Amino acid sequence: MTIQEKLRIIQQTTGLTQTKLADRFGVSFVAFNSWWTGKSTPRPKMLSAIDEFFKDVTGQKIIPAEQLTAKKQVLAKKSQEYKSVITEILNHPDIRDTFFLKLTYNSNRLEGSTLTEPDTAAILFDNAALPDKSLTEQLEAKNHQTALNYLFSYIAKQDVLSEELILKLHSILMNGISADAGAYRRHAVRILGVNLPTANYLKVPDLMPDIMRAAAKKTNDIIASAALVHSRFEQVHPFSDGNGRIGRILMCAMLLKSNLAPAIIQQEQKKLYNAYLYKAQTKNDRSPLEDFLCDTVMVGFRILERVDIK
Repeated sequence: MTIQEKLRIIQQTTGLTQTKLADRFGVSFVAFNSWWTGKSTPRPKMLSAIDEFFKDVTGQKIIPAEQLTAKKQVLAKKSQEYKSVITEILNHPDIRDTFFLKLTYNSNRLEGSTLTEPDTAAILFDNAALPDKSLTEQLEAKNHQTALNYLFSYIAKQDVLSEELILKLHSILMNGISADAGAYRRHAVRILGVNLPTANYLKVPDLMPDIMRAAAKKTNDIIASAALVHSRFEQVHPFSDGNGRIGRILMCAMLLKSNLAPAIIQQEQKKLYNAYLYKAQTKNDRSPLEDFLCDTVMVGFRILERVDIK
């Protein structure tokens, strides 16, 4: 495969523009465009970087065990800097609001929302009504904020993760949007864009207790546990709508319960996130998803430290 073919696949998979890809590789647009058109060939070091990124975005990348272990150790060390991450968040309204904004904006965008981050901030914090945006999208943003507020307060008081909690969160998230808010689906569904069978709706009530027991189980490797639970939850797809958002809120709960910052999966990472999730579900290889989650939790810690993020 030529370098131009790899670059085009990277562009199609990530959705990044040539300018963004040039930034990603640390070169000028002119240099990148020259590779794109075949007028020049990257140097060996850059060829290696392009090849690694190509493997990454196409799900072929092998994550060395020592790399993953090192990242988890960094997270464990960061966790030890805080007596209570959830208390730190709730005691500082600016940090709390930043988490609410980043989690709500990105999670809804991952599901197709057209709201921008400033739009989302206006809805969440100014109770603004945006005439050029759909009422449903605005309600989804406000409901997501309310669900997070409920979850954060819940985790601060107790750490029991249960089916009742998930159903309550879904009822909040889909309030005024779906007639079956707070109830498991009673019909078949499919996940758009992937060849991945979901659970028979009749089996959902039998499958969810196992998933929630796994989510509640104490573990020395919360990242591995979160990746396992998230991949299983999304494949079961227990609700008619809101599965992605509730699945990420559940993952947030697991991380907070283990004194880690919430994972900030940014909307620009949608295709990477979906690729890693799909590999975990179809190849039983969760190492890329775990590696990805480590990076997204570090973004959460940057919010705790009041370091600017995009």
